[in-house]
Amino acid sequence: MTRVILLPHPETCPEGLALEIKPGKVLCDALLAGGVEIEHACDGVSACSTCHVIVREGFASLSPAEDEEEDQLDKAWGLTPVSRLSCQIRVGTTPLTIELPRYSLNHAREHE
Repeated sequence: MTRVILLPHPETCPEGLALEIKPGKVLCDALLAGGVEIEHACDGVSACSTCHVIVREGFASLSPAEDEEEDQLDKAWGLTPVSRLSCQIRVGTTPLTIELPRYSLNHAREHE
């Protein structure tokens, strides 16, 4: 199992969270299974930027982003050089520290 630390986010995860995730799992799915209500408007097909995360530690261990992901990231709020879409990250064996951006560009939030 790989340790993934989610830094505190005022709305989604105020206390932060540490999860043990099986390598090979998609990060967005693992966060949802762990009780983190991360936005995911396109259901993980890299067609939006709502599951945007900032990889504060472990970024270099991730496989490079595909062109579709890069195109969607260009639309993300608060884009950084270590931004990724959580629906496109397969957890490996390197521990990760993840930050959720303060805002999302989701115009159709399911729970307000």
